[in-house]
Amino acid sequence: MPELPEVETVRTGLAPVMEGQVIARAEVNRPDLRWPFPERMAERLTGQRVERLRRRSKYILADLSSGETLLVHLGMTGRMVVSGDPLGRFVHEHPLPEKHDHVVFHMENGSRITFNDARRFGAMDLMQTATAEQHKLLSVLGPEPLGNDFHEDHLIAAFRGKNTPVKAALLDQGIVAGLGNIYVCEALYRARISPRRKAGKIAAARVAALVPIIRQVLTEAIAAGGSSLRDYRRADGELGYFQHSFDVYGREGAPCKTPDCIETIARLVQSGRSSFFCPKCQR
Repeated sequence: MPELPEVETVRTGLAPVMEGQVIARAEVNRPDLRWPFPERMAERLTGQRVERLRRRSKYILADLSSGETLLVHLGMTGRMVVSGDPLGRFVHEHPLPEKHDHVVFHMENGSRITFNDARRFGAMDLMQTATAEQHKLLSVLGPEPLGNDFHEDHLIAAFRGKNTPVKAALLDQGIVAGLGNIYVCEALYRARISPRRKAGKIAAARVAALVPIIRQVLTEAIAAGGSSLRDYRRADGELGYFQHSFDVYGREGAPCKTPDCIETIARLVQSGRSSFFCPKCQR
């Protein structure tokens, strides 16, 4: 599933052709994805100007001139790909429709944004912009890891007394929003913390040091266009490249990258997810 860097990369790719532009026609080709689309979604989107395109955790939010906000979640295999951009940022002509093109935004500027989702685990919803933060998917989220509300004191307090592994704590979207399996593995490696260590047993200084490390990992991933492992594509249809910089994720059995470490990367399963780590470097 795309994590924060992938969703942010898609958002920044969509912004030049959507922000400030009018949706001339919205085309909805099925009644649902992970859940049913809102009533009259195509009608409610058509003719609306996208005032602002933003991100909250792993969700893209498009604030519309109607006073509503469109929430988009890419799910496991969802893609939002731009074609026919008159500004020249995207070289792709409009492709022929494909089987899994479920929602298409025909923009007044001549560009087209296609939401394609083979497994249909993605989702869209419409809500009032003024109360968007009260939406059931957004109201439970913790602070953004690249925002001012995510700081050392917050993470120390969130970990205090927690008997769950630190890996699970960092995946808790109520503690920090947008982190997923890939970037938690990478951050814990850089922090030299074992994914098995109980969150409440980690010294405050080590927890505090995690905050800038998490920020650094995410910033580097965004700069690389995210990580393309299976289905993820940027808005221009190209792959992300951060997967080529992984220190541990997906590298089971490969040598640890720490100088002078002769250990190999190990994998263990925690709550149904693979954790990759160096047994020597991470304690």
